[in-house]
Amino acid sequence: MKRALLALAALAMAFPVAAGDPPELLRLRAFAVNMNNSVSNRTLHIVIERFSTPEESSRLKAVFVESGADKLLSALQRVKPRCGYVRTSNSLGWDIWYARETPLPDGGRRIVLATDRPVGMWEASNSGRSMDYQFSLAEMRLPAQGKGQGKAIPAAKLTLDKEGGLEIENYQAQPVRLNEITVVVPKQKN
Repeated sequence: MKRALLALAALAMAFPVAAGDPPELLRLRAFAVNMNNSVSNRTLHIVIERFSTPEESSRLKAVFVESGADKLLSALQRVKPRCGYVRTSNSLGWDIWYARETPLPDGGRRIVLATDRPVGMWEASNSGRSMDYQFSLAEMRLPAQGKGQGKAIPAAKLTLDKEGGLEIENYQAQPVRLNEITVVVPKQKN
């Protein structure tokens, strides 16, 4: 019996369970084109670790309708675990707190992402008008085969119209275009 326990302990130490990031459901690469002020392009790496549940969606919608965008931001930031992250090729990742996927009639899928907006120290200390735009949003359409496209609003303000519909105000003149969205297949480890 003692030998069996020692053998199991040795086996467990030889094959440790990997701790760290949760498994990925979907990894995307998009070419982002920002036409505001001056043209800037960069590659975005988007990793979806899980999709938001219908219960999470309902709860976030209820908070927004009942208490407004400030409370929605707080509720969004408390979602655990995160839904994934987005990063550029030379930056740290930024957590995604909301991710929903819906099928499209052509066999493709529509993915909507939402998170709190990264705010730099200089922007926060100046407390300008941009601080009213608390969210970052993205919508992507991926066909059944081939490359997708989408749009992102890095600084969005959310309100409800008179009929209770969602209104999105973009801080910039136009959304960032997401072109050539590709599903990245992870490399097999040897």
